[in-house]
Amino acid sequence: MEVRLPELIAALTLGIDLGLGQPTEHVLRSCLVAARLGEEIGAPPNEREAAYYLALLAWVGCTADAGELAEFFGDDLAFRRATYDVDLAGLPLFGFMLKRVGAGRSPWERARLTAALLREGNRGAAESVAAHCDVAATVAERLGLGVSVSEPMACLFERWDGKGFPDGRRGEEIPLSVRLVQLADLAEGQRSAAGPDAAVAVARERAATQFDPELVAALEQSAEIVFADLDGEATWDEVIAAEPVPGGVLVGEALDEAFAVIADFTDLKSPYFRGHSRGVAVLVADAAVTLGLPQAETDAVRRAALVHDLGRTGVPNSIWDKEGPLTESERERVRLHPYYTERALARPAALAHLGAIAGRHHERLDGSGYHRGVGGASLSPTARLLAAADAYHAMTEPRPHRPALAPAQAAGELRREVRAGRFDADAAEAVLAAAGHRTGSRRRSAPSGLTPRELEVLVLLARGGSNREIARTLVISEKTAANHVEHIYAKLDVSTRTAAALYAMRQGLLETLEPLER
Repeated sequence: MEVRLPELIAALTLGIDLGLGQPTEHVLRSCLVAARLGEEIGAPPNEREAAYYLALLAWVGCTADAGELAEFFGDDLAFRRATYDVDLAGLPLFGFMLKRVGAGRSPWERARLTAALLREGNRGAAESVAAHCDVAATVAERLGLGVSVSEPMACLFERWDGKGFPDGRRGEEIPLSVRLVQLADLAEGQRSAAGPDAAVAVARERAATQFDPELVAALEQSAEIVFADLDGEATWDEVIAAEPVPGGVLVGEALDEAFAVIADFTDLKSPYFRGHSRGVAVLVADAAVTLGLPQAETDAVRRAALVHDLGRTGVPNSIWDKEGPLTESERERVRLHPYYTERALARPAALAHLGAIAGRHHERLDGSGYHRGVGGASLSPTARLLAAADAYHAMTEPRPHRPALAPAQAAGELRREVRAGRFDADAAEAVLAAAGHRTGSRRRSAPSGLTPRELEVLVLLARGGSNREIARTLVISEKTAANHVEHIYAKLDVSTRTAAALYAMRQGLLETLEPLER
């Protein structure tokens, strides 16, 4: 498997859009605005190349302080979205925060949070900026983009007038690539919300304070060119085609590292999620080996596990970190996160297969899962495996509404879900084996090379089940059930159900359908 670097970053930007509370492809459009504006002013090639990647990755740190924003201001996505409408310095910034502090809380809580905000002063903002910039710089380094991209990340929150963070740089002390990206991000946010004229007007208001006045003048003069066709369907393709140095292809370890970058970006969203995606990836890869999946499928499900929760960035931390029960509206927002993941990974053809697996990690065999509510034959072996691994790993992690379950408790809960028809038994047992639990059954140790699934089919067949009844019980298609029966006959060297039943009885396979502990 190979993926072009811009394609993978572009997929990541769709998760960044969610974390910023912006419309889909906001970051991609901002990248085009920066590139076009850089071309209009005749920016040096090295600055334009840096601006391309800066525009795509500048806000990758948006998950770093999501929890803190939610603690003070409620819905972190709504807060970030609102920042595009205010000049974040001095009294406007102070008033903006005071207006939103404690949103959705009781009057007493609002008073407490306001006092805390006043005590922190600029310290909290400085820490937030530092965390954001550190994450962005680290991501650039891990993707191999070099110091021309990673070093300017430290200036993302500086301002032309010197009133920014962290060092108060001013004017041309701020790299041109950063100045282009800052203006492009704000201008595109305003354009998509209120049109090109509004974007130019806001930029003009902030010229020589937040933004480089010469860049603002260039934007005003060339707005028609800079904003042309940004709402069309070609945005993705144009961004990929604008890659400054074509040929950046990720394979092998470099590709795995890029997927790990997405995992870490995702899991920064909440302290409760830290390390979750990597943990699921290790677990599901070991489970895939236990099941004897081909190497290509093992690699696919491991990589899908690394990116399976990318869509979590589209749900506010006020929901993820909520200690009490969720409302129905909040549950609906949670149910959307696998959809967001699948959508983000659907566009690059090379990633679409992974997206199909990742987007089903909350589906269940009985159709009770989300976001599609599909089950049975609609779930591939890799999707079933990822669902079981994600569920088990999540149970062993603390959540705001419950403590972490002990491994034995989590194993028991997963097996109860298997018995209820929600998880695939083979997938669940493979996950538990990978997690170090004692597993096994007479079904697994049966002779004649029967697989665990074939043993399940054999038991039902021996008990008189038709292919249709077997399919309904195991939540598979009737054709799949018939194929299993044919394979069983071939392995046992029999040709009738009666002979197969006799074999099952001789082997003692009819005592239980459940795995037996050694």
